[in-house]
Amino acid sequence: MSIVIDFSDRADKFISQDIPLKEILFDYYLNFVPWINGLLWPLFSLIAVIFFTSRLAKNTEIVAILSAGVSYRRFLRPYLIGSFVIGGLLWMGSNFIIPKSNKTKTAFEQKYIYKHKVKSRGNDIHLFVAPGEKIYLRYFRKVDTTGTAFRFERFENGELRYVLKASKIALKEPPNLWTLTDFEKRSFKGLNETLLLAKGGTMDTTLNLMPGDFISNSMDMYTMTTPHLRKVVKRNEERGLGASSKYQIEIHKRSSDPATVIILTLIGVSVASRKSRGGMGLNLAIGIVAGAIFVVLSRFSETFIHNLNFPASIGVWIPNLLFGLIAVYLLSKAQK
Repeated sequence: MSIVIDFSDRADKFISQDIPLKEILFDYYLNFVPWINGLLWPLFSLIAVIFFTSRLAKNTEIVAILSAGVSYRRFLRPYLIGSFVIGGLLWMGSNFIIPKSNKTKTAFEQKYIYKHKVKSRGNDIHLFVAPGEKIYLRYFRKVDTTGTAFRFERFENGELRYVLKASKIALKEPPNLWTLTDFEKRSFKGLNETLLLAKGGTMDTTLNLMPGDFISNSMDMYTMTTPHLRKVVKRNEERGLGASSKYQIEIHKRSSDPATVIILTLIGVSVASRKSRGGMGLNLAIGIVAGAIFVVLSRFSETFIHNLNFPASIGVWIPNLLFGLIAVYLLSKAQK
């Protein structure tokens, strides 16, 4: 169903660009399936638990189980085991497997659908390339990997010791060999200064700098495994770019979503284990509403993180905390 909906939304783009069918099927949709499953597994678990448990309650099988002396906690054990297994698989997939499959899917999207997602960080870029070493670039062009008004500064004990300036900088050889044009070197030692001007001259030099440091890609985090994503966050912090909230949210969501499977499973059991006049339809409606509320809360928490500088380690887990309390309350009522 998800594939049908997605295809109906993108069919015009596929046709207008004359994309090969092989790329659509194998590069995009083959990798679309793991990604969409990772998003929907918590809701699938909730609906499946409600559907199965409602059938048991409708046939009065739960009453028979409890009347035979089986405690409610013992009745919950298979649900908990199943939820932990599914949550563990989702955790493994979210952190390691799905990001790898997303590489091909994201490459397809950037090529044909979301071409504007990859862009330069903008004007007046400041970066720390090492402790005590800072660079400035007025503008970077990702098309030809060139920049204008380059400046490199080295500090020792809080004092400026070395300055390298160039009117233009261009990548000569990956990953970090650069060509500087119209460069200028200045060295400082006390009151002594050494100056070298090379108007019109060029110089090749290796810098702790790569083109990716100047490029912002809003989709790259979905293609990184969690260890790689943590390294990128650490690298951004070291370079003075700060820990982007979107990266922090993605890291914590990969752990919070598996926990959501367990919480929603407990809610589904507590709601559906009682026989009600509304039957399975009412229970499924309650489950869908609960899932919708959870999604809304998740979006609100992400908004707080982005706009109010709320810690991602707390904000991402707020929906789970609230629904966890609801699950405890419903379980306490269900046991009576």
